[in-house]
Amino acid sequence: MILPAWIQDAVNRTTSPQRAPEALKAVAEAAAAYLQGDYRRALGRARDAKAQSARVAEIRELLGLAAYRCGEWETALRELRTFRRLAGDTSHMAIEMDALRALDRPGEVTKTWNLFRKLGGTREALNEGRVVYASHLLDRGDAKAAWDAVKPQRITADAPDDELRRWYVAARAANVLGDKGTATKLMGAITKADPAFPGIDRLSSEIAT
Repeated sequence: MILPAWIQDAVNRTTSPQRAPEALKAVAEAAAAYLQGDYRRALGRARDAKAQSARVAEIRELLGLAAYRCGEWETALRELRTFRRLAGDTSHMAIEMDALRALDRPGEVTKTWNLFRKLGGTREALNEGRVVYASHLLDRGDAKAAWDAVKPQRITADAPDDELRRWYVAARAANVLGDKGTATKLMGAITKADPAFPGIDRLSSEIAT
């Protein structure tokens, strides 16, 4: 895999001439493996890249994402937090929150969500954060707070995937609160936009019971 010029420049700028070639090879192989869905190999080669060039944000990002895919929550959390500090990029804070959920650290989930709202991010990233936070609240039995976190502003016919995921969790929260009408309306909007939306059968079953 040929790396983008800006990643090559970042490695060459922050890495000794002796280490840079191996770092570039390792991160290229890690990226290729990740794109192919071979997350375990991606994780190993990203670790090799970090050993040669630890100050490149994109290497830490790839390592964190591969670790998350492999269920190595502590590594994912540590590396994605490092990426955020190095790059000033909040796009993976929802994954940080999800790793904290997996580690059963509910106080830190809330703390990270509050920080995310303070720092800001793209609409897509913030929606993913809302989805994770509301799912966390549902797991904790607080359906009202979950609804408040993800309730849709409006329902449109051409909603992107991040909005559909937000509606999905909102429908689950509404159903738990006993508002089956809203839950059914949201499920219908999701199904109309994407009949094969993951989890739609589970949602239908939940509403039916």
